[in-house]
Amino acid sequence: MAVKLPAPYRASRLRACGHAGKRALAMIALASTVALAACSGSVSLSSSGSAPAATSPGEASVQSSPASGPQTLSETGSSLMAPLFPLWGAAYHSQFPQVTLRSASSSSGVGISSAAAGTTDIGASDAYLSPADMTKDPALVNIPLAVAALMVIYNIPGVSPSTHLKLNGSVLARIFSGRITAWNDPAIASVNPGVKLPGTKIVLVHRADSSGSTFLFTSYLNAQDSIDWSSSLIGTTVAWPGQPGEIGASGSGAIVSSVASAPGSVGYIGVSYLSKVTAAGEGEAELGNPSGNYVLPTPRTIQAALASFTNTPANEVFSLINSSGAAAYPIINYEYAIVNISQSSATKARDLRAFLDWAISSGTSELAQVNFQPLPSSVISLSQAQIAEIKG
Repeated sequence: MAVKLPAPYRASRLRACGHAGKRALAMIALASTVALAACSGSVSLSSSGSAPAATSPGEASVQSSPASGPQTLSETGSSLMAPLFPLWGAAYHSQFPQVTLRSASSSSGVGISSAAAGTTDIGASDAYLSPADMTKDPALVNIPLAVAALMVIYNIPGVSPSTHLKLNGSVLARIFSGRITAWNDPAIASVNPGVKLPGTKIVLVHRADSSGSTFLFTSYLNAQDSIDWSSSLIGTTVAWPGQPGEIGASGSGAIVSSVASAPGSVGYIGVSYLSKVTAAGEGEAELGNPSGNYVLPTPRTIQAALASFTNTPANEVFSLINSSGAAAYPIINYEYAIVNISQSSATKARDLRAFLDWAISSGTSELAQVNFQPLPSSVISLSQAQIAEIKG
């Protein structure tokens, strides 16, 4: 089953399917067939694992090319998405030399606040907008651009990275809440028969900044163990338990280096950093899903998880945590562009529409380099409907 969101997020889900706001009504008028597909259709993936193109890309009147004059688009936010934007920027500039994409890695929280303040054109976020965000800044939309996954990584003396230690939400909830403090704890040993676990003290490594990765990780803990990890501890920032030696790191790169430097450590990080995790000699855990299976985040397991989610609402505020599929990886998410639909000029609006539409269509060729997956066709159509709202 999917994660049960805390009350504010459940409320946003209800509003999304009820289309109570004026913006949602406008989106339905813009793409009525898309909305029907989102609430009752199925995820469609090709046999190669790529999402097919949207069936009616012209319906949403998305701008297909940028303006002819020179223009710079700015992006900041999610460090999980940070490896992707330079790839997109180079590929887009090659096709449209008049447009330069200036990107900067920060955090999902900074991406959202920067888009709201108008200091960046695109705020990158692993977390969707909260009801409070939407109320404070009603002109903001969250537009999925791709699908990612979150890994749990570790540095355990004597345990080879190739072992792929098995961990689930319940065990991790007790680790990160301070109830399990050593790696040879019986709860860890019971799901890892045959693995010789040391008595090394566990060092918790978590994000210190406002992070979409924290939102995804804590959502998973709560989904599988709401007793040891309550819904009040789901968020981009949370009250960590304050264990001895605990490390707070700002940015995904700091997570990798902190885990590498602290024997006995465990942390969480986006799949776009897999090559850096491997190069640092860190282990990647197989995570338990609701079916009791332990899996790594591969194209097959991410797509298996996607297949369980067929009712993304029109505003695309939707959790993809804890899929029920037997082969499904349990922590996947939409990677969002947070954008203000009221731009300063028609040219800026046109260039934003063109780039975002390119990202979910032609830009999918860059996704494999960061271990992301393309959007399902029904979600592409929903994203196009939101992109078409951007005006200047």
